[in-house]
Amino acid sequence: MQIFGVDIGGSGIKGAPVDLDRGDLAQERHKVLTPHPATPEGVVERVCEVVEHFGWSGPVGATFPGVITDGTARTAANVDKSWIGTDIRGLISERLGGAPVTVLNDADAAGVAEMHFGAGRGRTGTVIMLTLGTGIGSAVFTGGRLVPNTELGHLELNGHDAETRASSKAREDEDLTWEHWARRVQKYLVHVEMLFSPEVFIIGGGVSRKAHKFLPLIKGVEAELIPAKLQNNAGIVGAAMAAAGD
Repeated sequence: MQIFGVDIGGSGIKGAPVDLDRGDLAQERHKVLTPHPATPEGVVERVCEVVEHFGWSGPVGATFPGVITDGTARTAANVDKSWIGTDIRGLISERLGGAPVTVLNDADAAGVAEMHFGAGRGRTGTVIMLTLGTGIGSAVFTGGRLVPNTELGHLELNGHDAETRASSKAREDEDLTWEHWARRVQKYLVHVEMLFSPEVFIIGGGVSRKAHKFLPLIKGVEAELIPAKLQNNAGIVGAAMAAAGD
C-alpha cells in the first residue's frame, strides 16, 4: 500500500509516496525550500506543490516542527509564530480539495518510522529518537509506545535553549569543527540521559548521514548511540504511517 508523506522543516519541505510494506519511499522524494517568513499560507502552498508534483490524490500525512494536538499547532519554534493555534490539518485538506490529512510532530513521525522499520525495531525499553537539524526534535518511546510532543530540544542547557547550542544548524552557523560540536552534543545527551535513562539514543536528521564523523567522538553516555537507518527520510515515512493509521 502507498500513502503520501510530507515533512515540513525549518529549511526545506520534502515528500513522496511511501511504500508502507517496505517502509521506504516509492519514488524519489521532491524537495522545495521553506519560504521565509514561514507563514501558514506560504508553507501550505509549498506543501501542496510537493504533493501535486506527483499528481497524488488520496490521504496525506504531514509533519510539523512543533507540538501538535488534533491537527492544530500549539508551538512554533523554527517557523513563523502565526502558526500557533492554526488548524494545519484543515488548511492542507482544504487546499488539496478535501483530501484526508493527518498531521503530527516531525520528530514523533521520524521516531515512529525508526521504531517500526529502522534502528529501533524490536526495542522494548525506553528509546529516545533525536533529530539534529534546524532545531532538535525528540520522540520518546517506552514499551514501544510513543509519548507524543516531548520537545526535548528546548531543555535548558548551561543557560541556553539546548537546540541553539547542539543542533546541526548551530554547527553550521558557528562553523564548528566536528570535535567541538560533538562536545556540545555530548553535554546535551548526558543531560537527557540523566532525566530519562534510555536504553538507546537514535540520532536522526540530515546529519545522521555523517554519523561516523561525530558519534565516535561522544563519550560518557551509557545508553547505546546509533544513527537512524532511514536517515532524513524517516519523517516522510512516519507521516505516511500516521495517515494510514499505523
